[in-house]
Amino acid sequence: MNAIIKYFVVIAIVFVYGSDATTTLLNTNSFPPNFTFGVATAAYQIEGAWDEDGKGESIWDRFTHEYPHRISDASTADIACNSYHKYKEDVQLIKALGVDYYRFSISWTRILPTGYLNNINEAGIQYYNNLINELIANGIDPVITIYHWDLPQTLQELGGWPNSELVTHYVNFAKIAFENFGDRVKTWITFNEPKQICKLGYGDGSLAPGYKSSGIGDYRCVYTILKSHAEAYHLYHNQFNTDKQGKVGFTMDNFWYEPGSTSRADEAAVERVFEFYLGIFANPIYGTGDFPQIVKDTVGNRSLLQGFETSRLPTFTTEEVARIKGTADFFGLNFYTAVKIGNNEADLSTVSWDSDAGILYWWDPSWPSAASYWLKVVPYGIRKALKKIKDTYGDHPIIITENGYSDHGELDDYDRVNYYLTYLSSILEAIYEDDVKVVGYTAWSLLDNFEWVHGYVSRFGIHAVDFNDPNRPRTPKLSAKIFSEIVSNRTLRSTTVQAPDYANMNAPSGIMLVVLIALVNLLSRI
Repeated sequence: MNAIIKYFVVIAIVFVYGSDATTTLLNTNSFPPNFTFGVATAAYQIEGAWDEDGKGESIWDRFTHEYPHRISDASTADIACNSYHKYKEDVQLIKALGVDYYRFSISWTRILPTGYLNNINEAGIQYYNNLINELIANGIDPVITIYHWDLPQTLQELGGWPNSELVTHYVNFAKIAFENFGDRVKTWITFNEPKQICKLGYGDGSLAPGYKSSGIGDYRCVYTILKSHAEAYHLYHNQFNTDKQGKVGFTMDNFWYEPGSTSRADEAAVERVFEFYLGIFANPIYGTGDFPQIVKDTVGNRSLLQGFETSRLPTFTTEEVARIKGTADFFGLNFYTAVKIGNNEADLSTVSWDSDAGILYWWDPSWPSAASYWLKVVPYGIRKALKKIKDTYGDHPIIITENGYSDHGELDDYDRVNYYLTYLSSILEAIYEDDVKVVGYTAWSLLDNFEWVHGYVSRFGIHAVDFNDPNRPRTPKLSAKIFSEIVSNRTLRSTTVQAPDYANMNAPSGIMLVVLIALVNLLSRI
């Protein structure tokens, strides 16, 4: 009888103590056999050694040094994680995770300090050779992003990405990468998040190089980047992919866009923002070879009404359309969050990318927030976005090239753990319910690092870095352990993880818990 009583007492304890616990059921399908996992970083954000061994100045070096007030904590990436000197330690962290690949970028100014071919820095090439060899020796595939935002300052002084002359310089840089690393690197990404490069770097000026030319310079930037990507793609497949094992992709960032209301105007705004934010890059490569028709028509009409002689949006020639169309072996997607979209009848006096799109955006206050103001936790958004991409551009292999959560550096990062679990669960739903060909997932980021204009205020790493210690020690977080578990098991837990919350137990429950535990102890003596 006592055993039965004790059984019900334990059940009562679970009921009382766990009454405030909330977990979410997860999709427990296995990841497909060929599905791969990786982690990602970017050169400027982790390497440090900003002027060592012959490296030249990038636009981010200039931006952080000349405009410290534009960085949240007035910091720089001069040292960052010091991965230039600690890459072997980083490789061991990656190995411990058990992932298939490591996505990293190569610094243009570490290889070509002035941006031009007349000065090739062998020390820079050797650094990346050492990193690649270390990865392969530890069973990790290297995935290289050729351009992740750190343009040589010398090329910026030609006008940067709005100047089509950069096509030649970019292709020269890509060729050196293919020549020196292509025998071991089989997956390449030409550009990371071109919308941020163009819209924020040359449109509203919030990112380096900080130019404000929205609705003109940013569109010129889009034009140049798409042509640069296409030329690098053809160069690789025509001259370097001799074993036909290599592939080249293009990584875009995208949110899930939800209408702010049930009005037709807001629903139409959602369709427009998709085309203006993603389609402007994706349609030329994965679609028709040209900008989306709604983007061409809208910008063209507004330009003429504003008194411009021609459209502010550059026009691809027939030859350029043919050259760009189909130039990707996979669809790279950086995905983090969702946003609400509303219609905005923009005044013709405003010349900008967003006024052309005719949209307003905001975040639903009910969505849980990360440390970054723009990052809301909306797991279903990634499934919906993946299906939208498939429905729009066809059945391309999709690699999630970034997905992650920001906090303030907590080691017991339960919120990050549950972010990964719920987003991966939604990805499994996209694979099994919507038949989307998602073939890989990349956690952002391996390390806490320099988060651009947010400096070191928000942290995305699954390993903490102590930026107050000159040695920059790394410490695995709970998320590193759970992510490694996912990779090893190739499936998710059945539910999200409940963080301990002793401090928030209500008084009656707390008292009852003490009484019930005492009762169990008493019964155990009977």
